[in-house]
Amino acid sequence: MAISDFTVAVVCSSNMNRSMEAHAFLRKKGFNVRSFGTGDKVKLPGTAWNKPNIYDFGCSYDDIYRDLYNKNQTFYTRNGLLNMLDRNRRIKQHPERFQQCNEQFTVVITCEERVYNQVLEHFETIQNIGNKPVYVININIQDNQEEATFGSFLIYEFVNLLSRSEDLDNAIEQLVIKYQEKCHKSLLNCVFFF
Repeated sequence: MAISDFTVAVVCSSNMNRSMEAHAFLRKKGFNVRSFGTGDKVKLPGTAWNKPNIYDFGCSYDDIYRDLYNKNQTFYTRNGLLNMLDRNRRIKQHPERFQQCNEQFTVVITCEERVYNQVLEHFETIQNIGNKPVYVININIQDNQEEATFGSFLIYEFVNLLSRSEDLDNAIEQLVIKYQEKCHKSLLNCVFFF
């Protein structure tokens, strides 16, 4: 399969940190990639644990950046959110919700088990329109900046392995096992047909 035909979606909860870090890295490596969140809202840490910043999907990264900058520039610079949002707005305009996307992908990589389950629930609710497989794979990545960076390398390594397969349908199980042994990461995986 040509790398241009191999399409990837990377999904976390809010389309802010883990999915965007992987999106940036995969795009840099030449992959046809998009990123998403599965939550009802985009949630970012606030100045207190019980006061998160909450936005609608579709609110631009620029608007979120300006909002946090105006609320407390020093705090949000120190905790890295402004830097993260600056990266995000160079990649795309706003966070996107996976459940609102109609595009078909070769592989959907999720970054935590809860998000994986939400993706599976979404696929179970939509109409089956063909026989094209989509591989849904979960690689658990903690939601912090350091782990998101490390996770983007793990995701790239796995996606690169999958993209080089000449018969992904028959090779997927062996590739998952090979990756788990090499990276000491346990993966969840499922296939849907559309």
